[in-house]
Amino acid sequence: MTTVEWSTLYRDHLTTVRSRADTALERAGLDHLVVPSGTLHYQVFDDRDYPYAVNPQFKAWLPLTRNPGSWLVHTPGQRPRLLYLQPRDYWHVVPRAPSGHWVPEFDIVVIRTPEEALQHLPGDPARCAILGEPQSALGGYVPGNPPAVVDYLEYHRAFKTPYEIAMMREATVRGVRGHRAAERAFRAGASEFGIHLAYCQAAGQDSETLPYGNIVALNEHAAVLHYTDRDRVPPEPVRSFLIDAGASHGGYACDITRTYSANPADEFQALVDAVDAAQQAMCAQVRAGHDYRQLHLDAHLALAAILRDFGILSLSPEAALETGVSSVFFPHGIGHGIGLQVHDVAGFASDDRGGEPLPKPEGHPYLRLTRTLAPGMVVTIEPGIYFIDMLLEELRAGPHAGAVDWARVDAFRPYGGIRIEDDVVCTEGDPVNLTREGFAA
Repeated sequence: MTTVEWSTLYRDHLTTVRSRADTALERAGLDHLVVPSGTLHYQVFDDRDYPYAVNPQFKAWLPLTRNPGSWLVHTPGQRPRLLYLQPRDYWHVVPRAPSGHWVPEFDIVVIRTPEEALQHLPGDPARCAILGEPQSALGGYVPGNPPAVVDYLEYHRAFKTPYEIAMMREATVRGVRGHRAAERAFRAGASEFGIHLAYCQAAGQDSETLPYGNIVALNEHAAVLHYTDRDRVPPEPVRSFLIDAGASHGGYACDITRTYSANPADEFQALVDAVDAAQQAMCAQVRAGHDYRQLHLDAHLALAAILRDFGILSLSPEAALETGVSSVFFPHGIGHGIGLQVHDVAGFASDDRGGEPLPKPEGHPYLRLTRTLAPGMVVTIEPGIYFIDMLLEELRAGPHAGAVDWARVDAFRPYGGIRIEDDVVCTEGDPVNLTREGFAA
């Protein structure tokens, strides 16, 4: 994409963001939106800081993710102002002068100390909607996060602008590059830690820039949904590999999961292929007007059918869902919103005024999104089948133990589990699968 194309997309995006902010301020009866980028936090009894994470409300406006101590000020009818902290410092790398397609859209004031921002913030903090964390307070400018403003902005953040989708495509390019390197490392016999390093090297990002901690799991470790220990020595034998890893670009995230068998001709790979085929059918359901909760329940039916086809369950898919047996093998939600945050905000919002949250389906407490899909939404679709000892033990002791072929379960248990995850855009027509596009390039 050319610089001119990026500039046009960004200008349109900023017009949308400013319009949303104007409405939010009007609802709250306030005059200014003030957003700190965030500050460094130091560890107790130590002089080391925690990894800095930019305020999502700040990076919604501009692609700055490594600039603690800066501030954004928006007043309706005026150009937005950026207070850009560029300290005099020889201990650390100082941020470069502002540059990029976004710069012409802002009045930029360079400050040399955090306190200097006070000279350029609006005169009366009481007339400001200040969005951020408590540690960002400066003088009388204390983040209050007024609900009328936050509820409105977060609800509408679900609808991505074309600029935001383009940013997520760029994140996906990095993520796919990392996933391909990770699979090569797995096939070459690397440990979980070695695969992780291969991913980071290929993606060009590390723990401070990745959108979340990489899940790199060999064998049984794939049964731990958020496994992050990363053994330094590979198991013997290596049977399977699950990787859930993303990447960032300008503050936007991708979230990708793939699963592989060490032996591409074995039955576990056949199970992976079955889940992959079902997952692509689920991605095709990401359409305007479709209730995401129903997509989740349909996923249970599809996965239960696979478990029956592979001789693991004898129940019908409908009975497996109704009795909760399917949740033993698929205990998490089908996915979530994604954008500025991996688990993007307002997943349960019924409206932009802080109304009663949309409920989750009964018996499905871990679903992260209950809204009806609409054009502009970007969601993950991540079905899985797992062999988790704790959940299997409960099933074995319960009334539906006879519906399970435990010998088949024991055969698959050493492989841990399967998860396939893509990021999918809901449009006016057919969904756009950013992840599959990335792997096809």
